[in-house]
Amino acid sequence: MSADRRDDELASAYTAIRPRLVGIAYAVLGTRAEAEDVVSDCWLRLAAADTREPVRDVEGWAVVAVSRRALDVLRSARVQREAYVGPWLPEPLLDADPADRVSLDDRVSYALMVVLETLSPAERTAWVLHELFAMPFPEIARVVGRSPAAVRQLASRARAHVAAGAPRLDVDAADHRRVVEAFLVATTGGDLGGLLAVLDPDVVLTSDGGGVATAARRPVVGADRVARFLLGIAQKRQIMHHVVTVNGQPGYAASDTDGNLLAVCALTVRSGRVVRVDLVMSPAKLPRGRL
Repeated sequence: MSADRRDDELASAYTAIRPRLVGIAYAVLGTRAEAEDVVSDCWLRLAAADTREPVRDVEGWAVVAVSRRALDVLRSARVQREAYVGPWLPEPLLDADPADRVSLDDRVSYALMVVLETLSPAERTAWVLHELFAMPFPEIARVVGRSPAAVRQLASRARAHVAAGAPRLDVDAADHRRVVEAFLVATTGGDLGGLLAVLDPDVVLTSDGGGVATAARRPVVGADRVARFLLGIAQKRQIMHHVVTVNGQPGYAASDTDGNLLAVCALTVRSGRVVRVDLVMSPAKLPRGRL
């Protein structure tokens, strides 16, 4: 086989599995930009490895390589995030063109991504690879550099943390959307009573401004405080609100009158009320372009 034909074959195979690879990297890292960088870097590594010895199982090779690289990046990022201004929230994924969509399990809500931030890098990687991508423990052991038995323990601890922090909520998509729409009507209308009616009494709001956009430095707790915080933001300037899909679930995006994205909000709903509000305003974490 000619070198050019082999390069084309390799590129075609990598392109086909790219959404899955970006999904793995995003679930481990919590940011789309870093995930894209990891997958691009591993393509170069794959091409170099294939020149030395043909890679027979491109997907198997790439999954391990991307997982290892994402784990390395996460370990480094955790040190940097300790100096982050205010709470650090994952980068939200908005519903995109199918060609640009990340391959993720439909259980990966934004609230779950927030809980994954509480795990150690090794725990998070083990949980993601085993629970979301069905990778066997011996293969995960190659990624994290531990024995299969140790990896099984990592995954078990991570599973317990995830279950405690983000219990699975089976909320009908239509019901979730109705709550989001009621939330938006009250917020945009300055209706304090209407907003309180849709918020759980113990609702928690976390906002991430990245030290650039104005945001609360600590989580805001309780329906009254959260409602007043949201109404205060909405009344400060002319903002357009749009219902969007955030990590597979209804949420909303806010933009200025020119359509420039200002914020993305993920809402976690339980029993017809909002129990979590995760508000991402850091420009570095917002999708580029206009709504």
